Amino acid sequence: MKKNQGKTKSGFVYTLDPNKLDDFELLEKLAGVDDNILDLPKILVMLLGEEQKDKLYDHVRTEDGRVPIQKVTEEIMDIFTANKEVKN
Repeated sequence: MKKNQGKTKSGFVYTLDPNKLDDFELLEKLAGVDDNILDLPKILVMLLGEEQKDKLYDHVRTEDGRVPIQKVTEEIMDIFTANKEVKN
């Protein structure tokens, strides 16, 4: 199974199984995220797995230890944008 490596604009390096983008449950979670932001961590795990999710959190973590929602959202958008040709 071929995996795509990528890098977000902020420098987060990730590996993504393109098959994970072809998942109706992921699509369902994404469609509902505006109504339920609490699904965002589940989306991250579905997309990246637990280990890479934790690395992403560390990547955007502030000096005071917070993981800003806006920063995580930007990273997810970068990942989807970079991999949109895989979904099509």
